[in-house]
Amino acid sequence: MKIEVLFPEICNLYGELGNISYLQKSCADIEVVETGLNDEPIFVSEVPDLIYMGTMTEKSQLLVIEKLNCCKERIVELIEDGANFLVTGNALEVFGKEIKDVDGVTAEGLGIFDITTSRDMMNRYNSLYLGEFSDGLQPDAGMMKIVGFKSQFTHSYWEDGAVQTPLFITERGPGLNPQIKGEGIRVNNFMATYVIGPLLVLNPLLAKHILRMCGAKKIDVAFEEAAMESYEARVREYSNPDTGFYY
Repeated sequence: MKIEVLFPEICNLYGELGNISYLQKSCADIEVVETGLNDEPIFVSEVPDLIYMGTMTEKSQLLVIEKLNCCKERIVELIEDGANFLVTGNALEVFGKEIKDVDGVTAEGLGIFDITTSRDMMNRYNSLYLGEFSDGLQPDAGMMKIVGFKSQFTHSYWEDGAVQTPLFITERGPGLNPQIKGEGIRVNNFMATYVIGPLLVLNPLLAKHILRMCGAKKIDVAFEEAAMESYEARVREYSNPDTGFYY
């Protein structure tokens, strides 16, 4: 099983590479290929079992957009063909149409999805997150709870008339923006979310889902008993109406 990690030297804000470390600890068969800014992505010539990109600074977003622009058609092809992507934090914004600062500065994104991002560097939005996710790979799995955190200067908005395809349905906390319940983007096996944590460490059931998507033979996660205890405790805490969500 091969996982390509895009630009780990700049896309590891909040320690989001912990998602990949957790998958490695969970499955001995995983080969991780780290693609740096000066490297050609391996997804150009082959199809990794998972393509991952994590949170980055605002300046790093510009570098990533510039790097991936030449691969845009290939990324669209991979998404349409069902390749597995996991994108966390503000890496989601790279795949939208544009990122607009409140001071008027605009950066064009890859334009793969019909979203625009509004950024206000004078206001950071911090919150807990509780939502639901549909597995889809197991007929009787139902919905799983998702827990995590958000810490961002941005919100993203679907363009008028766009078909909204969220990854999670929000129970508490903001969605893609505070006006909607849908959180993230899900198209075929492309999954992007603002939720951090690291996401897979806090959500062992979602980590299992990712392993299943990638064709792992053994669907177990590292430290499963402790991970599930912590996950279930967070679900209870975040479901409690007395728990404050914004900070």
